[in-house]
Amino acid sequence: MVSFKGDDLKTIKQIVDYLESIAPLQQAAEWDNVGLLLGESSTPVSKILTCLTVTPEVVAEAIAQQVSLIVTHHPILFKGTKKFSDSSTEGRLLWPLAKAGISVYSAHTAFDDAKGGINDSLADLLDLQDRKPLRVRPQESSFKVVVFVPISDRDKVLNAMFAAGAGNIGEYRECSYRVSGTGTFFPTDNTNPTIGKIGQREEVAEERLEVVCPESQLSNVIQAMRSSHSYEEPAFDVYPLRSLASNQGQGRLGHLKTELTLREIGKLLRVKLECGPVQLIGDANSKIKTIALACGAAGEYLSDAIRKKVDCFITGEMRFHDYLLAQSQGVHLVLPGHYATERFAMVQLAQRLAGIFPEIEARASQAETDPVTWS
Repeated sequence: MVSFKGDDLKTIKQIVDYLESIAPLQQAAEWDNVGLLLGESSTPVSKILTCLTVTPEVVAEAIAQQVSLIVTHHPILFKGTKKFSDSSTEGRLLWPLAKAGISVYSAHTAFDDAKGGINDSLADLLDLQDRKPLRVRPQESSFKVVVFVPISDRDKVLNAMFAAGAGNIGEYRECSYRVSGTGTFFPTDNTNPTIGKIGQREEVAEERLEVVCPESQLSNVIQAMRSSHSYEEPAFDVYPLRSLASNQGQGRLGHLKTELTLREIGKLLRVKLECGPVQLIGDANSKIKTIALACGAAGEYLSDAIRKKVDCFITGEMRFHDYLLAQSQGVHLVLPGHYATERFAMVQLAQRLAGIFPEIEARASQAETDPVTWS
């Protein structure tokens, strides 16, 4: 694990590297807009502000507090933007930040489902047992690339392949295996060998390097290997790998240690999330044991909860007709609100950042509020 602690001045890139280590952006939904959305990677960081959404109030707070970086859950610039001025809503938010030199980063759906992300944090509040993804993410086909290199080429070739997308296994990066051996080759008249002489068989101390890579990066990895290898014709093999069941996915599924009524779950979440009234759909006195959950507006996962035959599905908000569907299928619903199911995790994230980077002031926004109020 890379250490992010130290007394040296931290930059946007170092903060981003940490954020991407806990919530890899490749786990984000295809439609999402994640990563560093505004700013320059080399900018020094002295203050970080976390928030659920970049609002005018958050912008004013960040400027007044001379924040270096806003880490927001909900991204900005979802749609194509042709103008970046005060004539658009996005421009009125971002132009003041750009003038003040404040960067903006979002991990959004990558953070929702990351290990230790928002859905895990929600599950922690209920102490869910034997948790697993509610919807398993299909694994992309992957390959093992094996290449034989002279020892002097090893680090250069490995680094090039890592940079091209190879060597990622679960939460670990730059994974490889190597073993030493001897390679032989006979340069013919039409070759231009880096080592040895034409017309004479050569023996060279080499290493066999093995790395895995997803199918989408295979051509880039092979090109990077060829470009960084000193041999005119590198020897390499590509092996397809069989996909196994994934332990990654969206939402969470688990069971309570002790049964609670639907009403008790609603009361518990209201206290834990420090939110207003919690909507309950179903008999409030029903006993609940198995629970599925997904933060925010996750009505799309109701069908998964129904297929899993859970007692209760928890999310922030849903459509009225989903209430009726859940009732008809015997699935109870608990809806604390979109803001409540995600904002608490951004407070926790500020605390995590403060612990990892003690030389930086990191805190959650005090200006943003739930747009929903109750009279």
